[in-house]
Amino acid sequence: MLKTIEEHVRKQVAPAALRAEFRQHEFESMRPFCMLVFCVSIAIWLVFDLLVSFLGGQGFTWLSYLFIALLGCLTVVLRFTRNSHHFDVLNLLFIAAITLGMRLVIEGIPMNLRPVWLVLGVSTVLYAVSVLPVRRWSFFCAMVIAWTVLNPFYHTRIEPDELEGAMLISYAVFLSGLVIYSYLQIRQAKLHNFYLSKVLLEQAYVDALTDIPNRRSFMAKAERQLRLATSAQYLAMIDIDNFKRVNDRFGHDVGDEVLKRVAVHIKAGVDGNEFARLGGEEFAIFFQGLDQQGAEQRVRALCQRVRDDQGVPPVTISIGLARVDRGDSLSTALVRADQALYEAKHSGKDRFVLWTSQLASES
Repeated sequence: MLKTIEEHVRKQVAPAALRAEFRQHEFESMRPFCMLVFCVSIAIWLVFDLLVSFLGGQGFTWLSYLFIALLGCLTVVLRFTRNSHHFDVLNLLFIAAITLGMRLVIEGIPMNLRPVWLVLGVSTVLYAVSVLPVRRWSFFCAMVIAWTVLNPFYHTRIEPDELEGAMLISYAVFLSGLVIYSYLQIRQAKLHNFYLSKVLLEQAYVDALTDIPNRRSFMAKAERQLRLATSAQYLAMIDIDNFKRVNDRFGHDVGDEVLKRVAVHIKAGVDGNEFARLGGEEFAIFFQGLDQQGAEQRVRALCQRVRDDQGVPPVTISIGLARVDRGDSLSTALVRADQALYEAKHSGKDRFVLWTSQLASES
C-alpha cells in the first residue's frame, strides 16, 4: 500500500501551493540550524581574520570591526525572520558580506597561498548554502556571488591557460556540478517526503468518499475545542433518513452519491466549525460560540437545505442536538446527541431534537 502511494506521489507534479507550503515549513523547522550556520560562519571567519591579522603582523583593522558588526546584524535579523522569501534575500546579503570579508582577509596572506584558500572558501560557502532552506534562484545567485567575489584568478598571478589555472578551472567545474546535483537531489527528496506525508495525513484524517474530515479527525479536534472552551457549545449528530432503503432500491453507487450530496450541504453550513463523517450515514458538527437559538437555527437550516435538494433520490436528515457545558467529556456529549437523534428518528424524522435530561431517563 505504501509503495503504491509513493509511486503515485512520485509521478505527480507538486502543486505550486504545496511547494510554497513546503518552503515555509522547511524554513520554520530549520531556522535554528540556519542561525547555527550563520554563527559558526562568523566564528570561523573571525578566527581566520585574527590569525592573519596578528600572526601576519597586519593588525586588526576597522574593516574587521565593520564586518563583525554587519554579519552580527544580519544574524540578529534572521532571529526575527519568519518568512522563507525574506530568508532567501537575507541569506544572499550574508553570503555577499562574508565572502567579501573572506576576500579581504585572504588578500593579506602570501600570493602563492591565495588560490588554495580562495577555492577552499568557495567550497565552504557552497556546501553551507546547499543544505540551507533556500529556493533555486537564491541558491544559484549565491553560487555566482561566491565565485565572483572569491575568484581564484584575481590578484593571484595565475593564468587560466597555465597548468595550475586549468586545474583550478577543472576543480571549479567539478565542485559546482557536485554541489548543484546534491542541492537539487536533496530538495527533490525533501519535497517528495513532504508531499507523501501530506497525502498520508489526508488519508488518515479525511474521509475518502465524501472528502470531508473523518471520525479520527473530528474526535481529536473536538477534544481540543472542549479543553479550550470558555462557554457552552453544541454537538449535532446527523443521520440520513431511510438510507438503507436508498441502498436497497437504487444500489450502493447511488447511496454513495447521496452521502456526497449531504456532505456538501453540511460543509456549506458549518461556517468554520468542526464537522466530519463519523461512519456509515452518520455525520457530526461541533458548534462553537453559539447560544441555543443560534445552534437551533443552524441545524434547522441544514434540514431545510437537504430537504430542498433536487437530487435523485430526494432524502431528508434527522439531527440530535446536545448542549456541551464546560467540564463535559466528548463521550458524554456524543451519548446525549445520539439520544436526541434517536428521538428525532422516532418522532417523524426530517427534524432536529434538542437533548434534555428527560431523554436520558427515557432511554
